[in-house]
Amino acid sequence: MLPVCNLASVPVNEYRFRSVWSIAAAPGAVFDALVDLAGYPAWWPDVRSVSEVDEDTAAVVCQAVLPYRLRLHMRRVVQDAPNGRLRVDLTGDLVGYIGALVDTDQGRTRLKIAQEVVVTRPLLRLMGPVARPLFVANHGAMMWRGQRGLRKHLAAAARPAPE
Repeated sequence: MLPVCNLASVPVNEYRFRSVWSIAAAPGAVFDALVDLAGYPAWWPDVRSVSEVDEDTAAVVCQAVLPYRLRLHMRRVVQDAPNGRLRVDLTGDLVGYIGALVDTDQGRTRLKIAQEVVVTRPLLRLMGPVARPLFVANHGAMMWRGQRGLRKHLAAAARPAPE
């Protein structure tokens, strides 16, 4: 499912996205992949680099389709594996949060992602009134590739090793 962004109800440099991914893998495997930020570049092509800052914080560089990179610090504030809940606060080019909930729906693992951010990077703020639809589409492309990458990554991990 493509992410949904409610454009009418938020100021031009604020974004609220909701995505729901269906993943053919165990909920625990999905959750483990989500909390392993260092592993994102291996399966999510738009996550260009991840550097650990401390036990709960990472510096992340992302670039989707448009020719700009977002530099972010992601700080874990909730990691509740038994309930499938994860939340990180963002600072840097975006300020806000990303929340994730891993559960099951009709025998498949469902990953619900909520993101609410304010753009802080000056050039992107300046471009916001005109480029907002492009920014939303760029986010959609990034999330689609993330879902596809996670599915492939977890499917490969579930295959038995050749003898």
